[in-house]
Amino acid sequence: MLEAVKAYLKIDWDAEDTNITCIIERGKAYLNSLTETELDFETESPARSLLFDYCRYAYSNALEYYAENFSADILRLQ
Repeated sequence: MLEAVKAYLKIDWDAEDTNITCIIERGKAYLNSLTETELDFETESPARSLLFDYCRYAYSNALEYYAENFSADILRLQ
């Protein structure tokens, strides 16, 4: 998952792997808590797409806009 998220974020260095791994885990926990289930983030799916965008917003220090910008997608996922 780390390499896929790094590719999505266009990051080709390893210095931030720990930070990105933490962002991924927080994103998974956030989306799982919203849906009250364990989502599959390993296969191409709406859940995986939402996770990647969560990581993009978190990495860019813009997480406060994530729920607002993806509310329709999050509702469909629920």
